[in-house]
Amino acid sequence: MSLRVLINGSKGRMGQALADAAEEMGLQLGAAVDVGDDLAAGLAKSDVIVDFSFHSVTPAVLETAVAHRKPIVIGTTGHGAAEKAELLVLAAKVPCVWAGNFSVGVNLLFALTRRAAGVLGADYDAEVVEMHHRFKKDAPSGTAARLLEIILEERKLTAEALRHGRKGITGERQPTEVGIHALRGGDVVGDHTVMFAALGERIELTHKASDRGIFARGALRAAQWVVKQPPGVYDMQDVLGLK
Repeated sequence: MSLRVLINGSKGRMGQALADAAEEMGLQLGAAVDVGDDLAAGLAKSDVIVDFSFHSVTPAVLETAVAHRKPIVIGTTGHGAAEKAELLVLAAKVPCVWAGNFSVGVNLLFALTRRAAGVLGADYDAEVVEMHHRFKKDAPSGTAARLLEIILEERKLTAEALRHGRKGITGERQPTEVGIHALRGGDVVGDHTVMFAALGERIELTHKASDRGIFARGALRAAQWVVKQPPGVYDMQDVLGLK
């Protein structure tokens, strides 16, 4: 019997892409629910939750998953750092894959960014630029947020080092700054560039998505993987064996 998937956030763009990808991959759609629907009712005929809804409902979604002991894949973004830290404690009670981006290519970008940030010293200024469609509600994107986390971790910096855009007389750039710039427009699915710029040379790592289906297929690949795991919080690096 094929894996039965509950899609939470089924009316959104990603929800529709997930439904198409599930059919393409031979998976069964156990239930398609959205904000305000009865999630628990759908779980009775589903093996795993794939959540791409809205950050404000994540606590309730996780509580329901824990109560019914169902594995979950979370692709919802927009959570504050303190809020996410609390939610991760709850998520660890069930098998959970939580990622800001489920693309195989983007997760390779994460691995390459970690390597570059570790090798290149503070004389290489780090900047992250992301662009998404005009309808995206949060900034920076979850993918950009993860790229920033990786750079901060490798350089042993805190979130105080982040500079969200620049305006006015900012003075010279400090070696510990990590810049983040969010662009919005048109129908861009998702572009991310990590730049390491030194005097005399610049290294750029770029991923551009043209089809939302790559994220849907990655999320469903994570769903197939997570149902076989013990309780705990994982990411796509775990799913793809990149750690």
